[in-house]
Amino acid sequence: MFQHSSRQSNLSIALGMAEVTYHAIVRSIRKQHNNAFMAIGVNMLQMLVMVLAFYLMFWVLGMRSAQIRGDFLVYIMTGIFLYMTNIKAMSAVLGSEGPASPIMKHAPMNTAIAICSAALSALYIQVLSMVVILYIYHAAFTPIEIYDPMGCLGMLMLAWFTGCALGLVLLAIKPWFPTFTSVFSQVYQRANMIASGKMFVANTMPGFMLAMFDWNPLFHIIDQSRGFAFINYFPHNSNWHYPLVVGIVLVMVGLMGEFYTRKNASMSWGARR
Repeated sequence: MFQHSSRQSNLSIALGMAEVTYHAIVRSIRKQHNNAFMAIGVNMLQMLVMVLAFYLMFWVLGMRSAQIRGDFLVYIMTGIFLYMTNIKAMSAVLGSEGPASPIMKHAPMNTAIAICSAALSALYIQVLSMVVILYIYHAAFTPIEIYDPMGCLGMLMLAWFTGCALGLVLLAIKPWFPTFTSVFSQVYQRANMIASGKMFVANTMPGFMLAMFDWNPLFHIIDQSRGFAFINYFPHNSNWHYPLVVGIVLVMVGLMGEFYTRKNASMSWGARR
């Protein structure tokens, strides 16, 4: 009743939103572990375990000679890093705070900030983990040569973007179909262990096998990233336009669904999860 309201400029509003987003990112990172360094360390360990597991699998099966000429671990890491970034981004956005969450009662907070902070925290952890692993490999074992580093970075951002887009769609339908979203996210993560194509080179795949993978945006992203990473590999059976278009479409659908869900939010949804 006796509060004094002052008119804020667009710049001050943007700075205020950026500050709230920053604190939400920190909170999102620390939710994974009380110690932020441990949260990053656990993620690095997951990446390392997957890289070593695939390296041993290829070595035991004798498939190293059939892959791209160049650093074999870089070939594996281009697949693992993009796969992890994609599924971590999807899981982070899917697990972000919904409209019925108690934190939404605090004035500056809203679902847009919650979604952005979850997505950016996932990107921060993945990029930092990737940089540390690559630096250790470069400094301790053998120098890494990347043909087009900016192209690889672009594919990493595209993998993150498509993961966030899918997570946004699942977040919009989560209150209506909680069991379906949980099962679908698990199936998506497990299926992409193979469907992402990180174990294959698209140029060497026969047509009947290519048709089983080229529907997947992550398959195109990983294959294109190897074209940027290796000077002697030219991807002919994939492109980066397809995952970009799919990501944009999913974002539009997710935003419309999230808007409708937010307008119909109910505290009783917590009992359905």
